[in-house]
Amino acid sequence: MSEEKLSFQAEVAKLLDIVVNSLYSNKEIFLRELISNASDSCDRLRYMSITNKKIIKDSNNDFQIIISTNKEKKQLIISDNGLGMNRDDLVKNLGTIAKSGTNEFMNSLTGDNTKDVSLIGQFGVGFYSAFMVSKKVEVITKKAGEKNGWHWVSDGKGNYRIKENQTASRGAKLILHLRKESEEYLEPIRLKTVVKTYSDHISIPVVLEPDSENKSDKPEIINKASALWMRAKNEISEDEYIEFYRHSSGGYDEPWHTLHFRAEGSIEYTSLLYIPTNRPFDLFDPERKNKIKLYVNRVFIADDLDGLLPPYLRFVRGVIDSPDLPLNISREMLQDNPQLKKIQKGLVSKILKELLDKNKKDESFDKFWSTFGAVLKEGLYEDFERREKILEICKFNTSKNDKLRSLKQYVEDMKDEQSSIFYITGDDSEILRKAPQIEAYHDKEIEVLLLTDPVDEFWISSSGSFQDHPFKSAIDSADEIDKIKSKKNIKKKDSNVNEEKIDKLVLTLKKALKDNVKDVKTTDRLRESAVCLVSETGGISIHMERMMRQNGQSQNINSPRILEINPNHSLIEKLSSQTESTIEETAYLLLDQARIIEGDPIPDRTAFAQRLAENIEKSLI
Repeated sequence: MSEEKLSFQAEVAKLLDIVVNSLYSNKEIFLRELISNASDSCDRLRYMSITNKKIIKDSNNDFQIIISTNKEKKQLIISDNGLGMNRDDLVKNLGTIAKSGTNEFMNSLTGDNTKDVSLIGQFGVGFYSAFMVSKKVEVITKKAGEKNGWHWVSDGKGNYRIKENQTASRGAKLILHLRKESEEYLEPIRLKTVVKTYSDHISIPVVLEPDSENKSDKPEIINKASALWMRAKNEISEDEYIEFYRHSSGGYDEPWHTLHFRAEGSIEYTSLLYIPTNRPFDLFDPERKNKIKLYVNRVFIADDLDGLLPPYLRFVRGVIDSPDLPLNISREMLQDNPQLKKIQKGLVSKILKELLDKNKKDESFDKFWSTFGAVLKEGLYEDFERREKILEICKFNTSKNDKLRSLKQYVEDMKDEQSSIFYITGDDSEILRKAPQIEAYHDKEIEVLLLTDPVDEFWISSSGSFQDHPFKSAIDSADEIDKIKSKKNIKKKDSNVNEEKIDKLVLTLKKALKDNVKDVKTTDRLRESAVCLVSETGGISIHMERMMRQNGQSQNINSPRILEINPNHSLIEKLSSQTESTIEETAYLLLDQARIIEGDPIPDRTAFAQRLAENIEKSLI
């Protein structure tokens, strides 16, 4: 087969431009990324060989990663005897970014090369970090079980070439032609320092071979080559924990919390789990897969096995290793294995307990909640068994102040006559805090949960209660708050409400607005505002309707709202004394005002502007 010249996918070309031109000060991480990829390749082949003995046709069963140098040619070489790649794998893995990550990667770019290069490992494209130190990169590889080997080469400037290579051995050999300013990575002491710093935890031996100029030296294993998670806690430094987190998660941040424990009993397993500080790029990927690596007796099995953790804990990273799970069955059968279900139950209980403890004791919990709370709340409608525990962990913005509050704190501060936990849903907590629908709650110092995550619309309707206190929409609970006495002395405004005129106003507004509203009613929920929109009791909320509209489901929505008016407001009082024609002219201005307050679009902005101009003009006469 003749040599092929191919172009990088546009996203890869942009990434390479960022890498090649980066002023990134910590360039040594390229070695960590390449060793990590080689380790994963060995792990995958070791697992495949358990069920397919023929895939390793030679006697090369001792997996290792070899680092060598050629100072004369200014080459750094990283080799492994893992799974390797064929021609299609090279195009797929080195010429493109996986479809699931492409959009997220592009959306995450900031334009700051120094910051953007740190996204490389997180998006599973750590190979390209080689171009931070190389003017050219070669990959000589052969996939396990196949006859042909392949040679890939590129200078990182938009194109790459592929041809067959009959001399390739199983696995992959990366030849980095170093830039002049990167020749420090030809020195053994420099390589040892980098491996010790970033890759000491790799369970595959990393062997440093002597340079061709120093044939008297012997090959040397330069990492501990032991599974970090199997070591005792007191033998592991904080730096080792952090580097293993970065290896297992692809992130560049430090973990917010580390959880390392061994479970014994009906099933044994060891866990080294991390909760990130920063939100992973794929956190809201529709597949909602977990990213925990599963090992059986230190043999890698999978890194996205369904059933290991529920989707609402998919932000957790790390490894699970159990000697009690079978090695020689398919992934499909494994994920239905009853032993795995026991592991999941133990893991979930442990993680939730840790989060509850952190909520009580750690001031940084609010930062965690702001980052991952929306995901954890998915468990409120997916995991009925643990709903009460999850509710104990949850924190909320409330009408009380701008600090996050737990439900336990809310219940402790409830009014004597209050039995329900009140909430309101919307897009922004600051807007909800000023919403006209909860003005009466402010007057009586009744706290209201401000629910702004899309998931809130789903769990709140199914959760029922917390500590026997039912959740109730603040918009639908006027009767209940009327019974709650206020501790502060509220001075009522002088009002000359003429009930007959107000009743006539209501009828005229109904006639003018027709099918644009479900009804027009007076209300005493309003204090400062003249009008507001509410949904029918038990009906779809305004926030839910807005979300459905944003997701293209407006054809399923046909629910005009109720326009409520404040009979004590000076505008309403004056309007009630106007002629029927004046009321009809003002009706749509009132409705549009209510829509603006609610954050809803005005259907006819031109008509609104004309009505507003006409009313201003009349007021100036």
